[in-house]
Order: sequence, then structure tokens, then C-alpha cells
Amino acid sequence: MMEQFIEIKAANPDCLLFYRMGDFYELFFEDAEEASRALGITLTKRGKHLGADIPMCGVPVHAADDYLQKLIALGYRVAVCEQTEDPAEAKKRGAKSVVKRDVIRLVTPGTLTEETLLEAGRSNYLAAVTRIRAGTDDPHGVFGLAWIDISTGVFRVGETTFERLSADLSRIDPRELIVSDALFEDESLAGFWRQLSFAVMPVPRAYFDGATAADRIARFYGVATIDAFGGFSRAETAAAAGAIAYVEKTQLGERPPLDPPTRQDSGRLMHVDGATRANLELLKTLSGGRAGSLIDAIDRTVTGAGARLLAERLSAPLADPDEIRKRLASVGFFLGDTGLRSRLREALAGAPDISRALSRLSLNRGGPRDLDAIRAGLDAARDIAAFLGEADASSAAEVTNAKAALAALPDPLRDELTNALAEELPVFRRDGGFIAGGYRADLDELRALRDQSRRIIAELQARYQDETGIRSLKVRHNNVLGYFVEVTANHADKLTTGATAATFIHRQTMANAMRFTTTELADLEAKISSASDRALAIEQEVFDDLCARITAEAEAIKDAARALAVLDVSASHAVLAEAEDYTQPRVDDGLAFDISGGRHPVVEQALRKRCEDPFVANDASLGPADGEGDGRIWLVTGPNMAGKSTFLRQNALIAVLAQIGAYVPAKHAHIGVVDRLFSRVGAADDLARGRSTFMVEMVETAAILNQAGPRSLVILDEIGRGTATFDGLSIAWAAIEHLHEVNRSRSLFATHYHELTALSETLARLHNATVRVKEWEGDVVFLHEIVSGAADHSYGIQVARLAGLPEAVITRARQVLAQLEEHERKSPVEMMIDDLPLFSALRDKPAPAAGAPTARNPALTLLADSNPDDLTPREALELLYKLKAEAAKG
Repeated sequence: MMEQFIEIKAANPDCLLFYRMGDFYELFFEDAEEASRALGITLTKRGKHLGADIPMCGVPVHAADDYLQKLIALGYRVAVCEQTEDPAEAKKRGAKSVVKRDVIRLVTPGTLTEETLLEAGRSNYLAAVTRIRAGTDDPHGVFGLAWIDISTGVFRVGETTFERLSADLSRIDPRELIVSDALFEDESLAGFWRQLSFAVMPVPRAYFDGATAADRIARFYGVATIDAFGGFSRAETAAAAGAIAYVEKTQLGERPPLDPPTRQDSGRLMHVDGATRANLELLKTLSGGRAGSLIDAIDRTVTGAGARLLAERLSAPLADPDEIRKRLASVGFFLGDTGLRSRLREALAGAPDISRALSRLSLNRGGPRDLDAIRAGLDAARDIAAFLGEADASSAAEVTNAKAALAALPDPLRDELTNALAEELPVFRRDGGFIAGGYRADLDELRALRDQSRRIIAELQARYQDETGIRSLKVRHNNVLGYFVEVTANHADKLTTGATAATFIHRQTMANAMRFTTTELADLEAKISSASDRALAIEQEVFDDLCARITAEAEAIKDAARALAVLDVSASHAVLAEAEDYTQPRVDDGLAFDISGGRHPVVEQALRKRCEDPFVANDASLGPADGEGDGRIWLVTGPNMAGKSTFLRQNALIAVLAQIGAYVPAKHAHIGVVDRLFSRVGAADDLARGRSTFMVEMVETAAILNQAGPRSLVILDEIGRGTATFDGLSIAWAAIEHLHEVNRSRSLFATHYHELTALSETLARLHNATVRVKEWEGDVVFLHEIVSGAADHSYGIQVARLAGLPEAVITRARQVLAQLEEHERKSPVEMMIDDLPLFSALRDKPAPAAGAPTARNPALTLLADSNPDDLTPREALELLYKLKAEAAKG
């Protein structure tokens, strides 16, 4: 057995091997030690190998999914090794023959199908990246992308550049990424792979071989050529072939019901880079949770498929006004018919996730409940198609298309599943009992014999008691002897002597009892046992037949699943719009960005939950003014806590919502399609990559200034605050000028540098805006209202007081502020001499006599020759001692 384990393990060195032994998956050697630590299970030992104990641990087969989930979450890959023959067949080769085993699948983060291992509202993508350098002018080459969700069949491809690769991967958000080993080992890309937040798996470069890529795809789909799927570039074809090769390897011969690959044109999508996604908290907050994100605030879907589609749309907003308007029309349709919408959502809530059930059945991993999920989904689809057919949806193309897809589902399949499946269904097909009575006559006969065995055995026991006169005689059963007759020891003679001795055959003697069998009992046991096995075999046959009929209709079922998801998302947007008073945005090809009464969708709901004051709505107008051809820049000043960042983010989120085809939190919104959205908000470091907070800020700002164009929307908050005041002010000043003259983007720029407001005198498209505040009895009241003008105070000390700083600190801060404001026109050296005790000797030193030669004070020379920004703490301390020494000299 250990020879067999070592042989199978050698073929799967990069996986933990779950080796099936009876009711457990066992792990040995290093696998056992790894799994024991990762899962917190007991590590034992069994036998010897090369003179040392063999480490061993195991998990029950019935609970394997829970352990797999933990291992996958920790980044492990698992090879599941099952028995591939009946133990009885192995015994025919010899009493000590080992049962044949083999790996039936590889479990990796990107190839999960089990319901318990998947998140209902999140797609589970496997992505593949390859690079083509020949025939391109780009020194980095052209990158091909392919991404597959084998749990639903989605298969998409695209082409990208190195500059966009990170943003595209952030949009797809795969659970696992495969690249060729050559690309993975490329030194120029080593840092790029390390920065990714998901598993990166190097695979043989043959997976992406361009010479055989098209043939591999064609073989997988059983077609002569892939031309019917569309025209793909070399990079796209190679990436698709690599993804398919990995799926074939991990599924070991099973073919998931993948859609043919379709191209996703990134040019028709809003480009949103990873930093912007994180800053705007589209799908998760900066802390990694869903609560507080945009999707958490707007998700009103009632199905897992709808939640996944909403997340996908939120990750990839459209940049095509016509497609956006189609989605908005569907939302408007359901907003106008509340009765139909309620019926739809009630029917959807009862519809299972049929696309994932279909995938499991196609991969021979499904169970009776997956069959029932298909049946329930077909029932819901038929009902929805019926009442949608009664409504006039001609103005909503998405609804019309969905209705057609639902109507195309085959009724005979639904009827067959309804007739075949029992009401109570087991989890596993091996348990049997999932076929309804009356569906197969031969199955009913075998079940009757199996289920009536208790009555038959009871009748036989009563007859034996009458014939022998032993009232305590029992007919019992165990897994070793099967059925047997048992009497107490003092009655044994009655069965071993006389006329009954020929009938009762001795089997076993116990301390207080004796066991017998009869020819009649043995024959009855064989019939009962055979009936149970034959009944289970018939159920397995029916299961396979139903699976075959379902997979034959896979395309229609997947189309229906997509249609249900689209309806769910459209109806959920209508529910959101009605509940939150959202409005339909106007989206076109222009450069407009006019928002009236805009609100932050997440903050508004949070305030309502806390029973605080209602959210204060604000306007924003960033589109070209009369006679101008480019967007405007709003320079927003005001104190901390007043709402500048909220105002910036809400306008970015309104653009995102509009371009996914949802209604927006505003009274009126007119948005010219945003092709690229950039956001630089908040402060964070990246110490793992050697980047300080300021460096991260500058890297993100550089990306914006190097990429933004006239159709972009740029959100910048507090640029330059991470460094010295004059450096930061200079950077912010230059960045605004660059945005105005070079990028010419629609922009919102929040700052505490009030000096920047002077730029409005020289930059025609720069508009000063500020957040209104009011001082009352020494405190500051934030009105959260954006108005034209510039702030003249930062109110930082008031905010510090609200935060709870000690009163002594607040009082001292006011004193220092007063001194600084009094001397704000003096040079830094003059301020030090006037205000710091260390320089009191310099301040009090008498002036030299008239005509006497003047010599520069050594302390001032030391100050002039030093650069505080470059001093280490030790160097600063040494400088302080030198200054003190010079001051002591007088």
C-alpha cells in the first residue's frame, strides 16, 4: 500500500495527496505533517519506512469538503485519490492484493465546483496569462488573457498591454492565475507576480504553445476549427489554450460545460486600475470586508447568480452609451410595474443556482439535489416566462431577450425530472432512495422485497418459535454472519438433537448463547441482499440517464441561467431606486458631468442606520463650460471632517453606477461616458515592496498624470501632504497645472493648501469650491455643503478637540498657532530665534558697534548648512548638541 502511495504521490508532487482508505482520506509523510499543522488535526504514525516511523493523519470522507475549504483558503492544492475497483475484485488477485487507486481530480482554488467550497455571490475564476513578443512594437510584448469559471461555464478572452495588465487582473479578480514557467521566471516580471493577491501557478510552457493552441481548443469543443467562435489574436488563442490545458489536467478527463470563448473588448469598458478600485471600495473595503463597500449598499439581488452578475458589472462598467441605455431601460421597466417586479422576485428567490448544479452534474460530481436544483430552476423559469409574456416589454430589450431564453427551455426535461425525483433527497447518489415510487416498476418490486424484509423475517421468527417451542428464539443480523437464529445456551440442545437438528445448522457458540442458520434463512438473506443492491443499481442507472438528458440541453439551461441573473439584477436596481430615491442618469458620448443633488450611496445608508442627520446632497459640474472643449477642475478646500473626501468619492461612485446601467443617488445626472476612472484618496503604505506612504501617493499620482485623458474622470485628495510643506505644495501646484493643460480631464482636487486657490486666476477651467462650516462658541459646526469659494481656515485644532485630545494639548496648540500666525511672514530662522529657548542667547546678544566687522554666528551657520529632511535621528541629535554648545559660548 505504501508503495502505491509513493508512486501516486510522485506523480503529483505539488499537491497534498488525499489517499482514500475506507471511510477516511489519509495523508502520509510530509503531506501529513503539513496537513496536521494547517488543519489542526492529530498527527500519528503507522509502520516504518527506511527505518523511521511514517507520519500519518486523516480526515473523514463525509467531512472532506470542510477540510478542503480550509486547505484551499491557505493556498494548498489537493490531489484526491479514490479506490477505482471493488475490494472483492482485488481479493481475487490474492488475499493481500492492494485495491487499485488513482487520482480522480486535482482541487485548486480556480477549479472548484462544490457548493460548500464556493461563495454564492462571487465568481470563481481561473485566469491564464501569456505573452507574445513577435510582431509587436511594444518592448514588453502583447499579453493574452483568458479566464474561466468552470462552476458556471463562463469563458472569456482578451488582449492587453503590460501597463494595463494589473488593472485587468484586478477587474477579473481570479482565485488562481496560471502562467508559463518561462514567464514566471522572467526577472523583469518577478516583482509583478509577487504583488498579486491571488495564487500564481507556473505551468509548463507547452500549455501555451502557439503552434498547437487552436487545435487544442478545437479538440476540447469537438469542432474542426475555432473560426466559428470568432477571430482571436495569437495572444488570446494561446491564453485560451493554456486555460483549457489546465482544466483538462485538473479534471482528469471530465469535461466541464464551458461556453465557447468570447472576446471581452476592454475598449468598451471603463478602465479602473487596482488603486482606484481599492480607494473607492467597490467590492470590498480597505480592510477587506464586504460591509461598507459599494456592492453591499446597492445589492438587492435574491439569487447567487444575480449577485455574481452584479459584482461582474460593478467590476467592469461599460463605456458604450447604447449598451448602458439598454440596461437602464430594463431597470425602468421594472420600476414602472411593481406588481410584476414582486412576482418576479418571489419566483427568483425560489430558483436554485442551476448553472453551478449543471456544472457539477457534467463533471460527475453532482448528486440528487443537483438534479432537483435543475428541476426547480426549470419550474421557476417556466413560471417567470409565463407572467413576463403577459407584459409589454418591447421597450426593454434585456427583458425581451431574457423572456425568449426562458421560453426556449424544454418542457419534457422538466416533466421527466418532476416524475423521477422523490420528495426527500439524499446528499449523495450512493445513498439511493432518490427515485420516486411509480417511476420504474422493476425498482418498485425490488424495493418492496427490501422494505418488507422486516415483516418477512418477523413471520419466519414466529414460525420457528412455534416449531421448536422456544419462545426466546430470535432471528438477528450482523455484518459478519448476516442473518442467523439465536437461542440461549440452555435451549441449544433442542436445536442440535432430534428432528430439528436437520433444519438448524450450527454457526457459532457464545458464552451464553448459540447461533444457527437454516437453508431457508440463507436463501431469504440472498434475496433481500440482492434486492437492495439491484434497487441501488437501477437508481444509479436512472441518475446517469437523467444527467445525460440534462447535459444534452446544457446550452439552453445556461442561457436560461444567464437570463434569470439579468432579470434579478435589473429588478434589484429597480428596488434600490425606489427605496433610496435614485434617478435615471442621462449617459451619452459627450463630456458632460453635471450632477444635481448628488449623494454618497454608502454614507447615506450608514447615516440612516445610525439615526443621524440626513445626508446633505451636493451639486457638481465638471463638464465643459460654454465655449470650452475640455472638462473643468474643481479645487475643493475646507477643514478635515467637513466632507471633502465624501464629496469626491460620491461623484466617482455616481459615474460607476451610471455606467453599469443602474439608477444613481441624485436628483439629476448627465454624464458623458467616462473611459478611465482614477482615484487617489487616503494614505497607505506598502512596506512589503519598500514603499512609504508618500511613495505610494506619488506612484498613484504618477499613474494618473501619465494616463488620464479628456474623457477621464480624476479624483485627487490631499496630494503632497505626505512630505514637507513646501515640497508638497509645489507638487500639488504642478499636478493641477498638468491636469489643466495636458490631461484636460474632468477632475476633483481636494486640498488643505489654500495657496492653490490662486491658480483660478490663471487657469481658465479651474473652479474654487469649499465646504461650508460655522464657528459657534469656540467650536466648529460642519454643514457638509459644497459652495463656490475658498476656505480660509483648516480648523485642525477644533477637529483635534472633537477627536478627544487632552485639553492641555489643545490649549498649547492654540498658543503655538497664534505664534506661528504672528510670525508667518518671518523666515524660519527668525522664528526659531524669537520663539525657541535654545536661541535666547542669540536673541539677547547685543548688536555689534557701528563700523565693527560683523561675523556670522556659528549656530546660524550650522543651521544654514543642514537640511532637516535629510537628517537621521542620530544626526539631528548631534546637531542639537552642537547648537547648544554654540549658544553656551554666547
